[in-house]
Amino acid sequence: MEENKHVLIIGGGFAGLACAKKLANKSGIRVTLVDKENHHLFQPLLYQVATAALAATDIARSLRQLMSNAANVTVLMDTITGIDVEKRQASSELRVYDYNYLVLATGAQTSYFGKDEWAEHTLGLKSLDDAFAVRRSVLEALERAELSEDPKERERLMTIAIVGGGPTGVELAGAYSDLARRALKTNYRRLDINKLRVLLIQSGDRILKPFDPDQSEYTKEQLEKVGVEIILGHRVTGVEKHTLTFDDAPAIHAETLIWAAGVGASPLTKMLGVETDRGGRVVTNQDLTIPGHSDIFLAGDVTAHIDVKGQQVPGLAPAASQMGKYIGERIVTLVSAPGEHPGVPFIYKDKGIMAIIGKNTAIVKLGSMKLRGYLAWIAWLFIHLLFLIGFRNKLSVLLQWAWAYVKDKPGARVFSSKPS
Repeated sequence: MEENKHVLIIGGGFAGLACAKKLANKSGIRVTLVDKENHHLFQPLLYQVATAALAATDIARSLRQLMSNAANVTVLMDTITGIDVEKRQASSELRVYDYNYLVLATGAQTSYFGKDEWAEHTLGLKSLDDAFAVRRSVLEALERAELSEDPKERERLMTIAIVGGGPTGVELAGAYSDLARRALKTNYRRLDINKLRVLLIQSGDRILKPFDPDQSEYTKEQLEKVGVEIILGHRVTGVEKHTLTFDDAPAIHAETLIWAAGVGASPLTKMLGVETDRGGRVVTNQDLTIPGHSDIFLAGDVTAHIDVKGQQVPGLAPAASQMGKYIGERIVTLVSAPGEHPGVPFIYKDKGIMAIIGKNTAIVKLGSMKLRGYLAWIAWLFIHLLFLIGFRNKLSVLLQWAWAYVKDKPGARVFSSKPS
C-alpha cells in the first residue's frame, strides 16, 4: 500500500487554515499544521482587543478545536526556524519535519524599514500579545496620569502616537477617539479626558492609499471631527523612548507609540533559495509554487503574487483564504492523479476593501462601487461577522457590539499590572 503523502503547513492564519480544511479527511494525504501559537486569530478585529472593545476569546479560536473533525490533520504548536528545500525538511529547535508538499503561510511581521532598533520603543499589532501590550500601555498611562501632579508628564501620558495611515492606523485612531469621547468621560474624576490626544502620522500626502482620494479625504475629515490629529508628509527619522523625531518637524512626545507603518514577510522566505522583494515576499508562479520547486506553495503575506489577469493580490484575509483553498485543491489533484498537472492558475477574486472610522462611519470600495458613512458601517459589521470563525465568536461579538452601541461602554477595559 502506497504511503500517504505528507503535507506540511506552516502557519495557522487564514491561508493555512483554509488549506488544511480543504485537505481534511482526504484519502492518501497526511497533514501537519504547525503554528507558533495554539490559535487561529481573526486579525482584522485585533485592533478592537487593543482598544478594549473586545476580549481575546472573541477573535481567537483553538486550532486543535477547529481541526478536531479532521482525522488526517495533526496540529502542533512549534516555531519553525529553518527550511531545507533539497532535503524536503523544515526544522525547529525541537524536531525536524519531513514533507512531500510544503505550504508556507506564516503571514506578515512588523517592518521598521531596516531600523529594527525602533522596535524597543514602539508597539506593533500583529498578535494577541501585541494587542494586550497596546491596551495595557494606554490604560495604564491614563491611571498614571490621574495620579500625576506634573502637567507635562500628564500631557505625555495622555498622548497616543500612531505611525502609519493605513487601515490599522486609521481604525486604531478612530477607536481610541471613540473610547475617550464616548466611554471614558465619566470614569476619571481627576482627568479631563477630552485632553487625550490621538495623533495619526503618515509620511505620504494622504491616509488610506489603497482607497480613492475622495474616500481618503472623507476619512480624514471624519477623524478630525472626533478629535484625531492627522500629520501628513512627515517621515519619522528617529525613535527613542516616548519620542518620535523628524527631519522637518518638531519631535512628538507620547507615552504610547504604536507602529503601524510597514509589514514584512516571515524570514523563512529567505531560506527558500529564491529571489524576494524588499519586504521579503516571493514572486510565485501562477500556481502559487516557487520557481524551481513544484512541491512548495506560498500563500498570504509571504507572496508578491500577480495573477494571470495582472492583478496584484493584496495582503488581505479574503485573498489569503482564496490562496489557501486553491492550494488545498491543487494538492488533492496532484496526489489523486500523480504526474504533471498544469491545472488552472490561481485567479484572485476581488472582494473589495473597507475600513471603519468610528461609530456609524466607515468606507467601502468594491470595484467602481463606493460606500461611506452609516451604510458602509453596516456593511463592515456584516462582513466581519460573516468571516468570524465559529458560531460562539459571531454571537459574542454581535452582543458586545450591540451593548457598546447602546451603552457606549466597551467591556474589555481590564489589564494586568506590570512594571512599566
